Amino acid sequence: MSEKMKIAVAMSGGVDSSVTAALLKAEGHDVIGITMRLWDGPSTAVDDAVRVAGHLGIPHHVASFESCFEEHIMRYFTEEYRSGRTPNPCARCNQLIKFGALMDMANQLDAGHLATGHYARIVRGVDGVPHLLKAANISKDQSYFLFSLKQEQLKRILFPLGEVKDKSEVRRVAADMGIAVAEKHDSQDICFIPDGDYIAFLERRGVSPVSGDFLLADGRIVGHHKGIHCYTVGQRRGMGIAWSEPLHVISMDAESGNVIVGPEPQLYRDSFFISDCNWIQSPDQLDQGVQCKIRYRHRPVSCQVTILAGERAEVRFQSPEKGVTPGQVAVFYRGDEVVGGGWIE
Repeated sequence: MSEKMKIAVAMSGGVDSSVTAALLKAEGHDVIGITMRLWDGPSTAVDDAVRVAGHLGIPHHVASFESCFEEHIMRYFTEEYRSGRTPNPCARCNQLIKFGALMDMANQLDAGHLATGHYARIVRGVDGVPHLLKAANISKDQSYFLFSLKQEQLKRILFPLGEVKDKSEVRRVAADMGIAVAEKHDSQDICFIPDGDYIAFLERRGVSPVSGDFLLADGRIVGHHKGIHCYTVGQRRGMGIAWSEPLHVISMDAESGNVIVGPEPQLYRDSFFISDCNWIQSPDQLDQGVQCKIRYRHRPVSCQVTILAGERAEVRFQSPEKGVTPGQVAVFYRGDEVVGGGWIE
């Protein structure tokens, strides 16, 4: 980037977004920081971001997104579990908040670009078309959560950390620049459930712990559970079932309130459907061979994708895979490039 640009940086108060702002400022760009306030009450994220912005000498704004985050993320998270699905709040937040409401605010501040501390890469082809790629640091790669980005957004987004190969390099840059959060721990949990107890969170929000039965596929009752919101597909521990072999959660039936369990082989599926698909690159090229990830830490596997009407698609694995979970995201790659993805039905 040789030309000077006005860039809004999403500053979370962590080391990644702080270094993102610092690097862009060092390159001579007109940088402004924006921190999202996502719920009421004191926020160390806001406090840390304000401190870093002051140190860098850049303007800083706080985006009051409490009602937006409540409606699109926290309510969604609650209702998905209530309906027996397993939500993906990070992917949805990127879609509707970070690259939705936050990008709108960047527009209002006359910033032509929005930069974040995501670990992913955007590369423009010879025709100028942007391509979303995995990060150079595969262990930190976040491209899976960015499948919903569209071409017009990618043209205005910057991921300065995409080429960084080791997180220690980011911390070293922060320390060299005197950034106070250089050693701040990375967030490991869902940001709005810092203690990790999502069941207690759901019950505080009115999800009733209605008991039901654990059933085998043939209908036999093998135990009783304390509410479908306590379980997810593939779960093996914490069910209290005494059986001749380990049992896993196969599916949840929100209507009956029952949880279907079975041995591990029953977790394997050879196909599934996705909806609300987004294709960053033309889906016409899907027959050239793609790989699929059905959860963040899933190893990409070969698959065939058939486009259907209504922004839906059918996905067929080359070999059966376990743990296809309704509510999660299926993302398709061609090599390091994200082709697109959708929400698992």
